[in-house]
Amino acid sequence: MKIAATSPSFSKNKKLQKEVYKYFPNAKLNLEGKKFSQNELIEFLKDADAVIVGLDPINEEVLNECPNIKIVAKYGVGLNNIDIELCKKRKISIGWTGGVNKLSVAEMALGFMLMFARNLFIASNELKSGKWNKSAGFQLSGKTVGIIGLGHIGKEIVRLIKPFGCNILANDIVDQDDFFIENDIKKASKQEIFKTCDFVTINTPHNDTTNNMVDINVLKIMKNSAYILNIARGGIINEGDLKYALKNNIIAGAAIDAYSEEPPSDKEFLELPNLICTPHIGGNAKEAVEAMGMSAIKHLREFYKL
Repeated sequence: MKIAATSPSFSKNKKLQKEVYKYFPNAKLNLEGKKFSQNELIEFLKDADAVIVGLDPINEEVLNECPNIKIVAKYGVGLNNIDIELCKKRKISIGWTGGVNKLSVAEMALGFMLMFARNLFIASNELKSGKWNKSAGFQLSGKTVGIIGLGHIGKEIVRLIKPFGCNILANDIVDQDDFFIENDIKKASKQEIFKTCDFVTINTPHNDTTNNMVDINVLKIMKNSAYILNIARGGIINEGDLKYALKNNIIAGAAIDAYSEEPPSDKEFLELPNLICTPHIGGNAKEAVEAMGMSAIKHLREFYKL
């Protein structure tokens, strides 16, 4: 069988290289770390029987040109880049394990909250430019945190912030009353979360129901002292509206790890002093990379009974 892995972080990891070559000696890896255009992706995958994919789109155009694909193993957790219904119709298996990188993403969310609360990000950047600003922010402890999307990552954020004694509000489309009760979390509407919380973290998939879920009307509901985090997928927050809100002090700040366009090209947006922007690395802690990679390889081994 011919195996191809598109993700640069998977392909360059020595431990994952050793593991994939152990079972698939002729595996084709993206060792150059290339971010593929769709045509380049098709060229890379055209002879593949099995694919390990990170964020690259596995859509109708790709599948039409790569007819040998029998399984797509997800390196990561989000499935919005894979046409799941088309894969089902064509009897292409999908290998996926939920929550495999949840701690990596949740730790970054906690880090963003602490950076904003204690003014670490802005004060550091100001000092580098010669400004001695001793404004030390506020303590995260006791503040109100809203979590939209209470899946694997949302639950892990709950676990990490509970020791800070935060008042936690959460919203999810799935009934999880037992978890709310066990963790002393208030079930709240999105409207209440945006209106009352000091920090709002978005942990939902990106789909038709969440596209531009946070726009200027939502941002105007928030307190002007509040912060919003998108550690999920680009497109959930309208970046043009967020840029306006940050420039006009409608909210205090934002931390963004995922973008509608990756890499993002709006330099003015990226350089806003009250925006923490990271290059979609939430799930890429060393331990998470290896766990995601081992999971993807395991799905291929199970498929081929190796």
